[in-house]
Amino acid sequence: KVRCTQSSPSWLAEKIACDISFEGEDLAALRNMVQGEVSEFSIDSVIQPAAHRRKRLLLADMDSTIVIGETLDELAGVAGLKVQVAAITERAMRGELDFKEALRERVAMLKGLPATALDQTLAITELTSGARQLVQTMRANGAYTVLVSGGFKFFTSAIGKKVGFHEDRSNEMIIENDVLTGAVGDPILDRDAKLESLNSISAAKQIPLKETLTTGDGANDLPMILAAGLGIAFHAKPVVEEKAPAAIRYGDLT
Repeated sequence: KVRCTQSSPSWLAEKIACDISFEGEDLAALRNMVQGEVSEFSIDSVIQPAAHRRKRLLLADMDSTIVIGETLDELAGVAGLKVQVAAITERAMRGELDFKEALRERVAMLKGLPATALDQTLAITELTSGARQLVQTMRANGAYTVLVSGGFKFFTSAIGKKVGFHEDRSNEMIIENDVLTGAVGDPILDRDAKLESLNSISAAKQIPLKETLTTGDGANDLPMILAAGLGIAFHAKPVVEEKAPAAIRYGDLT
């Protein structure tokens, strides 16, 4: 049995996003019911318990989540290799390739590229709509925010500061004499490292997992999405959207 407990929606943003409170014991049944009701419309629905709803820790992926597109693909574009690198990226994000090996393969293709290409790529990297609002709203409500990426420190450091994350975690691209060597520093931050980041940061901050929020789009984000109090697939690959407890298919990060 399901019963709505309010006479009208509580609008967070008029005609854009609203809260509707229900009473019901079976969360899965509620999700299925609501998703069935809105399936013919371009409407996102997130069904979650009212308890512990305000999250105190946010972990967000960077590429195709906080920023539009994949920074490594765009970097490869400077070398005229975007099509080749993007094809590998797509398969890795779908979970069809080992992430670590796919990362090493793509970076090896960029050997000899001048380090100035990183600055060129950063200059054309755009934030996803709502990225800064998401992070700043979380911070304003006392949450700790972390940008955690299988990408590279050059980008996460700059994007993290621009958006307002407390910290960023990512990989190191080896540069010598202002030229990319084609190597990646160890250890590589992959799906397991993202999950470990969630667990270690929540423990260090004494924040229960049920009070954490994670979001991302690729297969390497799935473990942290499944482990968090609320994990959201954001315009995600099919394998991620299928398994995540919540998904944003149409809206932005606001």
